[in-house]
Parts: sequence; structure tokens; C-alpha cells
Amino acid sequence: MIRVLVVEDHPVFAEGLVALFRDLPEVEVVGVAATGEAAVDLAGQAAPQVVLMDLHLPGISGVEATSRIIARHPEVAVLALTMLSDDETVLAAIRAGARGYLLKEATGEDIVRSLEAVAAGQVVFGGSTGDRVLAALSAQPGRPRPLPELTDRELEVLDLVATGLNNQAIARRLVLSEKTVRNHVSNIFAKLQVSDRSAAVARARDAGLGTTRDHPLGRAD
Repeated sequence: MIRVLVVEDHPVFAEGLVALFRDLPEVEVVGVAATGEAAVDLAGQAAPQVVLMDLHLPGISGVEATSRIIARHPEVAVLALTMLSDDETVLAAIRAGARGYLLKEATGEDIVRSLEAVAAGQVVFGGSTGDRVLAALSAQPGRPRPLPELTDRELEVLDLVATGLNNQAIARRLVLSEKTVRNHVSNIFAKLQVSDRSAAVARARDAGLGTTRDHPLGRAD
């Protein structure tokens, strides 16, 4: 029997997953959470073997929730099930500790097979995500990546914030609009759970950002 916690903010999709598992004697749904914070709490209370995790959630993201769950309960396997297919999100989820990544276009059979695989200690990537992960790992050897809850772009922005640049200067440096930079900064504050720029800089400095000319992801500027 695989104990599964379903984390999904869309009630219809969540009900569909629960209905899918209800007919399977080898799967027991031990809880359903609609936010990342609730997922972290339920992971401690319901003792699931597998957390089926949406990544686009209200409050903290599914990536952040994955990171917190794995930190507190390393025996739990997180399988991401999401609409998000961009490289940054895929890699952020893997770095946060997810053992698998499926897109919501996956069939019920694919989802069940992947649940069984991650519960057995295997790593599962559906569709094209496997190729992306392998390509990223081969391109980024060695250096540990700080703050896995942030996307690569958010990490770049935070690194520049920590060097003292304002949003306008960061926008020029990264060839982005100032509005886009503001959005990234807002997302960084939410993910790091800080309320202002000074607190974000302190977290960045603790993670080793903003103190050298090195690119935070190991690439040359």
C-alpha cells in the first residue's frame, strides 16, 4: 500500500486524482492539500510515502514546499505533477529534492506507474523532462547551487540585488524590462519569506551571493 498526499489547488483536478486512486487497492490517499503550507503540515501529520505535488500553488510554491518537506522528512518521495514545463522550473524542482517530474498531460496509467516507481526509490521523469535534466546536469558540474527554491533567473536577480544594484540597473544588466525585474524581486521576497530588500540581501549573503564577480550559476558574466 502506497500512502499518497495529493497537493493540488484546483479542486476538480484534485478530485480527479483522488477518484483515480480510489479504485486502486495499492494506493491510499492520506490527505489532500490546496496550498504549499498545508502540504508541509500534512506531510508531518499524515506520514505519506509519496507527495504528488503541483508546483503552481497559492502561498509558497510547490518547489519551496518540496524543499521544506524533504528537509523535514527525507524519507518522503516527492513527485511533481504540473503544467509548468520550462527548464528553470524543472531544474528548481529537482534541486529541491523531487524524485520525479510529470506534466499534467500524463495519463492516469503514467501517474500510477510513476507513483510506484518513486515509492520504490526510483527516479522518474516524464516526456521531455528527462532529456532536460540530463543536459543541465552535464552542463553544470560540481558547484553546489544556493537557494534551490529560486529559479535560475531569480537567483541571478538576487545576486545582483546583493551587489547593491537597483531594479533599473539590474534590468539593464540582464536586458529585461524594469517591470520584469520588479516581478522577479517580488517572487524572491515571497519564496524567501522576507519583507524587504535588506532582508533579501542578508539571505543572499548567507548563501554566498553578491560577494564575488562569479555568476551564481557558475557561468561567466
